[in-house]
Amino acid sequence: MSGPSAASSAASSDTGILHVDMDAFFASVEVRRRPELAGLPVIVGGAGNRGVVTSATYEARRYGVRSAMPMSRARRLCPKAVIVPGNMDAYVEVSKAIMALFAMVTPLVEPLSLDEAFLDVRGAGRRLGDPVMIGQWLRARVADEQGITCSVGVAASKFVAKLASTHAKPDGLLRVAPGEVMDFLHPLPATALWGVGAKTEEQLTRLGLRTVGDIATTPRATLIRALGAAAGAHLYELSWGRDPRHVVPNEPDRSTGAEETFASDVDDPVIIRRELLRLSERTAGGLRSGGHVARTVTIKVRFADFKTITRSKTLREATDVGHEIYQLACELFDSLGLDRARIRLVGVRAEGLRPVGQAPRQLVLGAPECGWREAEVAADAAAVRFGRGAVRPAALVHRQHPGLPRGTERPSQT
Repeated sequence: MSGPSAASSAASSDTGILHVDMDAFFASVEVRRRPELAGLPVIVGGAGNRGVVTSATYEARRYGVRSAMPMSRARRLCPKAVIVPGNMDAYVEVSKAIMALFAMVTPLVEPLSLDEAFLDVRGAGRRLGDPVMIGQWLRARVADEQGITCSVGVAASKFVAKLASTHAKPDGLLRVAPGEVMDFLHPLPATALWGVGAKTEEQLTRLGLRTVGDIATTPRATLIRALGAAAGAHLYELSWGRDPRHVVPNEPDRSTGAEETFASDVDDPVIIRRELLRLSERTAGGLRSGGHVARTVTIKVRFADFKTITRSKTLREATDVGHEIYQLACELFDSLGLDRARIRLVGVRAEGLRPVGQAPRQLVLGAPECGWREAEVAADAAAVRFGRGAVRPAALVHRQHPGLPRGTERPSQT
């Protein structure tokens, strides 16, 4: 890997932050499961016209295919692509194994998603060698044990380490030593800085600031006047490679949920409530598997014109019961007062997560010994033994309707 200080055993502990990122994670797992797809342009996502690209192999990316792109556009860019549906259970299983591997190196692991994490390895040098050696060891172990590749950035800060891993892709390692940070950062486009979205990029362009170096040589006060105190100071500090954040291990999940785009716009409340039930069940299952309960339920509704609204409500007591989440989701949906509005997407999210043992539940006089939660826990056990969907609410056992989504919903967690 070429670039600022390519991998070398001479690297020292002054660059003890690693950012490890799997390459095209979902697509790589699918190719591992189906070796005949190796070397082909593979796209993971919904196959319908409303489908969205979840992941794509580098063979597909050469045609311009990117994550979050509408599948219809991806097909036009790469007509010969092999499109496969996602399998979240498989991705979660591989992710757990990878995170367990990281934990063997250091207890200071901060997962960002299923396929990437920061590691602070400054305390592991005596056992495993310098940070570059540790990064190379991790890459070899991931490839050997999981059959996929990953890229590693090595630096003194989280921000620079993450940029380094991006530049190392695919299947590479890049170390940026402290004395090389400016040479590495300043030629990059301004969009490389965290916090520079489309609106901020437009403001920076009006100021004639197109690279990180342009921002670094602009007075801090000028940036603050143009972008505001928080954004201006933030970008100025990052442009000089200053990122004081520590690796925070086991940061608790703040929310979990799922959403689905219908295969065609839907205006039937019965179909919409049925989908809210399915998503509520999925969200509750995610809470239980993570050992969490939540007090706030949020629904998301996107209309045919792409206008999107959300509504939230907080329960008196935290829950991990799908029936309770569904009742609140329906209440929120009904409060919108929609009259046959055509809906493109719905989502359900549980927020304000806390460990289940830290949320006392009020006992109700005369309540039955077994209720909805016990039934859903039993369904969880059946799913482990017989597969997802072995036990489901009767309302979800039905014939396919033209407006119903196809494939798997998109679970999301932040």
